[in-house]
Amino acid sequence: MRFDASRTVKELATEIPDATRVFEHFGIDYCCGGSQPLEIACQRAKIPVEDVVRSLEGSSSARAARAAGPDFQSMSPTDLIAHIVGTHHAYVKQEIPRLQRLLAKVVAVHCANHPELAAVQRTFAGLSSELNSHMMKEEVVLFPYIQKLEEAHSQCRPAPQAPFGPISNPVHMMEMEHEDAGKALQEIRIWTGAFTPPESACFSYRTLYSALKEFEADLHQHIHLENNILFPRAVELENQFVTAS
Repeated sequence: MRFDASRTVKELATEIPDATRVFEHFGIDYCCGGSQPLEIACQRAKIPVEDVVRSLEGSSSARAARAAGPDFQSMSPTDLIAHIVGTHHAYVKQEIPRLQRLLAKVVAVHCANHPELAAVQRTFAGLSSELNSHMMKEEVVLFPYIQKLEEAHSQCRPAPQAPFGPISNPVHMMEMEHEDAGKALQEIRIWTGAFTPPESACFSYRTLYSALKEFEADLHQHIHLENNILFPRAVELENQFVTAS
């Protein structure tokens, strides 16, 4: 399969199940920065676009990913929400306390020789607070409305009354918060030297950096599913009611 580097990162990430793994490997932003063409994203990441295209064209890995992974594009909004909450929200809620404990332990022992750890701890604390608030707003307000919208559409009933005006209002707010989360992750990546522990790092230090790297990858996928698939589908659903009225 040939891939057109003028297409956006978001398009490729949405259509090719294995693409997000490739983009993670090369450090290409496919969630908040997904609207830029692949060739521009590669320029900004200082990576030869040919290397990324070659990885995307790896037919065996692409076929394996398609066979093993869920097809998010074909999921209903309700099923996609269930996946996001059950997989990504659950992971974030579980990992935040674990990472906070690890950070406290590593900072207490190593901060004198590695003062950047204090910045990592401070940035992660802010990110954690924002994510908890963000997920609560999604689970209590936005996601239930999207589910009601889909149910009304399938049953040919009028659209439910929204407490926030057009759905584009909360979607825009969630996307802005995603962008802030992406910036915090990038700060942590810089402070940790791309999650590379010092040679003398103890087991807890190495475990912390490995866990932060996994947290970043999960949050990238989490944001991708919302920004690039769920939210556009929800806006399209609401627009169908407007068109029909």
